[in-house]
Amino acid sequence: MAPPRDNITNDINRPREPIVSPYSNNNDPMSNVNRFKIIDSTLREGEQFANAFFTTEKKIEIALALDAVGVDYIELTSPAASEQSFNDCKVIASLGLKAKVLTHIRCHMHDARIAVQTGVDGINVVIGTSSYLREFSHGKSMEYITKTAIEVITFIKSKGLEVRFSTEDSFRSDLVDLLAIYQTIDRIGVNRVGIADTVGCANPRQVYELVKTLRSVVKCDIECHFHDDTGCAIANAYTALEAGATHIDTCVLGIGERNGIPSLGGFLARMYVGDRDYVLNNYDVKALRDVENIVAESVEITVPFNNYITGYCAFTHKAGIHAKAILNNPSTYEILRPEDFGMSRYVSIGHRLTGWNAVKSRMEQLQLNSLTDEDAKKITQKIKQLADIKALNLEEVDLLLRKYHTAKSDNSHHVILDNILTHEHLVAAVQVKAAA
Repeated sequence: MAPPRDNITNDINRPREPIVSPYSNNNDPMSNVNRFKIIDSTLREGEQFANAFFTTEKKIEIALALDAVGVDYIELTSPAASEQSFNDCKVIASLGLKAKVLTHIRCHMHDARIAVQTGVDGINVVIGTSSYLREFSHGKSMEYITKTAIEVITFIKSKGLEVRFSTEDSFRSDLVDLLAIYQTIDRIGVNRVGIADTVGCANPRQVYELVKTLRSVVKCDIECHFHDDTGCAIANAYTALEAGATHIDTCVLGIGERNGIPSLGGFLARMYVGDRDYVLNNYDVKALRDVENIVAESVEITVPFNNYITGYCAFTHKAGIHAKAILNNPSTYEILRPEDFGMSRYVSIGHRLTGWNAVKSRMEQLQLNSLTDEDAKKITQKIKQLADIKALNLEEVDLLLRKYHTAKSDNSHHVILDNILTHEHLVAAVQVKAAA
C-alpha cells in the first residue's frame, strides 16, 4: 500500500528518505564497496582503442591528470611491445607520482626481464586460459601455463616488485583449471590474482559467483578487468567488489579494445552511491573533467552527451514535474550531487514540457521580483505555444521574461504576450536587441 500523502511540504523537520536505495547492503563482511582500489589502464588498455596514439608528452600529461584524480595505480603498455613503449615506461615510472606505476606483460620470461628494467612499482602478468585462446592464440597446455607462471612470478618477486597474475578470458575458462592455477600462484606469494572478462560475456550474477568462489580459495587480493561489449562492465565491477574483489581496472571515458572497459568516471559514479564518503575522501572527483577532456582530444572524440558526471545532459532537467521537484529538493531526481563533482545543475525551460515552477525559478534568478506566480503561469503558456513549433534557447526565454517584466510597469504586459505569435517574432526581437 502506498504511504499517506504528506501535505506539509515546507516542514523542514519531517523525515527524509535516504538518497540511496534502502535496499543497499554494505554490511556484508565480504563486500569491498567501501575499500577498493582503482587501477587505471588508459595508458595500456586505452592504447588499444581504435583512435589512440599517445606521444610520450601526452602520456605524461595523462599520467599527471590521473594522479590528480587520485587513482591508486596507473598501468602502462608492455615495455616489450616496442622501443618507445620501453622508454615511456621508464619516463612515467620516474615522475614521482603518488599512484603506483604498473606495466602489463605476457607470461613470458623475455617480457619479464625487460619489464624489471623500467623502474615500475609492479608488473601485471597475463596469459589466456580458455580453450579458445589455448587452441587459437598461444597453443599452450595448462601444465605449461602453470609452470611458466611460477617461473615468471618468482623472478619478478626476486626483484622486489609487486606482481599480479591474471588469466585471460576467465569466464570462458574451465573453473577447475582456473581455481587450480590461482591456488598455486597464491601459494608462491603474488600480491593479486586477476579475473578478466575479455570478451564482455559475463553478467553480474556470473561475476558474483566466480569472484565469491575465488575469494574462498585464495588469500591474496583480487583484481577484475571487465569489457563492455554487452553493457555490463560497470555493473560487473560493482558486483565483483560485493563478492570480495579488491581492485578494479578502468579507463578514462571507457576507451579500450573494441567497446572498452569501465570508464573511470562511470565507475566512480557507481561507487559514490555505494559509499559517498569513501569516494570523496580518496579521490578528487572534480579533476575528472580535466583528464576526460585531455583524453577525448587525444583520441579525437567528443565527451558523450550522456557521459557519467561530465556529459552535458548529466545534470540537466527538462520535464515540468521533474523541474518542480528538483527546485524543491534536488535529491528527488538526482542520486549524484553535481557540486561534489564541480558540476552545475541546469533546468531546461524553453520547451513544450516546461512547467511554471521552472519558469518562476528563472524569474527569481533574473531578479524580476515584481512578477507573480500568475505571471509565471501565463509566460509558461506562451513558451509552450512557441516551443510547439521550435524550442527556445535560454537567451530567448530571458528576453521574453524581461520584456514582460518591463511591460508590466505600464500594464501592457498582456499585449506583449498577445503580440508574440510565432517564434520568428521573438527571434526578431533578439536581433533588434543585439543590433542596439
